Amino acid sequence: MIKNQFGFVLFSVLFAAINVSAAKPSQAVKKQTPAGAIPPIENLTFADMPYDVGGTALLKWDVRPTDNPDVMYQIYVSSLETGGWIKADEFPADTRTGKDIELPFWAWNASVKEHVVKVELPNYFGEARTTGPVFNFKVVTIKDKKSFDSGIVSGKTASNWFRLDRLNNLLLLVTIITVFFWAVSHAKRKGLFIRRIAGLDAIDEALGRATEMGKPVYYVPGIGGMSGISTIASTFILGEVSKKVAQYDTQIKVPHYDPIVMTVCKEVVKQSFLEAGRPDSYRDDINQFISQDQFSYAASVDGMISREKPAAIFFMGYFMAESLLLAEVGATSGAIQIAGTDQESQLPFFFTACDYTLIGEELYAAGAYLSKEPMLMSALKVQDFGKLVVMVSVFFGIILVAVGARLHWDPFVQVILNLFGAY
Repeated sequence: MIKNQFGFVLFSVLFAAINVSAAKPSQAVKKQTPAGAIPPIENLTFADMPYDVGGTALLKWDVRPTDNPDVMYQIYVSSLETGGWIKADEFPADTRTGKDIELPFWAWNASVKEHVVKVELPNYFGEARTTGPVFNFKVVTIKDKKSFDSGIVSGKTASNWFRLDRLNNLLLLVTIITVFFWAVSHAKRKGLFIRRIAGLDAIDEALGRATEMGKPVYYVPGIGGMSGISTIASTFILGEVSKKVAQYDTQIKVPHYDPIVMTVCKEVVKQSFLEAGRPDSYRDDINQFISQDQFSYAASVDGMISREKPAAIFFMGYFMAESLLLAEVGATSGAIQIAGTDQESQLPFFFTACDYTLIGEELYAAGAYLSKEPMLMSALKVQDFGKLVVMVSVFFGIILVAVGARLHWDPFVQVILNLFGAY
């Protein structure tokens, strides 16, 4: 009886041991991570986008060995304490690193070892709600239709008062301002050299001819509005021409296309007669409004030129298809014609029909050339200096980028491109 009980107990112990050993492999399998599974992101951080007006958030986390095109990242944002998630972005896991943020090297560390994603909050919450409230963010990793949520990070955006990414432009501006004040000082003491412009030198000849012949001078400011640069330059030239007309006691007529331009030109001509010491010679009918229809204006001016046969005609400003109509009639009347426009499509017509033509920026320089005003001449010199800096910089920049690309100096090429990024 005792032997049977002992045998039964021994059998029970052996059976239990077998069950325990059989259970251990099963429990080990349950603790293993499924093959191909990707753990969620653990080091997600929030940062405000630097050097902006606010409303843009940056999410950062380290690049992982499992990041490949088969893995997708989804960015979610919420303005609520719980829930309310909005999908803001989705991209493959092997993209979106620090080098994709378009900031120059002195303002941003373009690391390829971390993911950096911009979230434009105004696109989801409106412009007024993005600089102040705290927003929640999370990143969801997706592979094989399985998703893994990261932890939640929170933060708020703010506007920045200084844009370090445009430091190169600030240095260029400071340099140009310094050159400008030097040029003003030099112009007042010794004067500045400006190359000769034949069309402007011929103004005295044209006005002298009109005085000798007793015929009027016509000044046509074109069909541009007062906001146009060429029209503004034309009013400067009109002021200098009117001053000489007042000195020579010659008659001048200015037919207008735009009533606002006519109002401005009235004051310019009146001031010029006053500066010349001949305010009594000024008449209100010097400036005449013709028409705001392009070809009606051209036909009316052509009729006036044909009837009065002026000795000198100036075409200065913005011109389009009417340029040849006006210049051809002026040429048949025997007048000396001086033209200037920044519309390159009309320059050939003025070349053909006029005696002198100001090409492009010569129109802008005419005011400083005629008046010899130190401030205007200094501004002209600074423009020339700026053009020189741009041309030299672009020339050497092209050479350096070409050499760097040829020798595969990618960091060097990136530095050069950053310097010229916002030039």
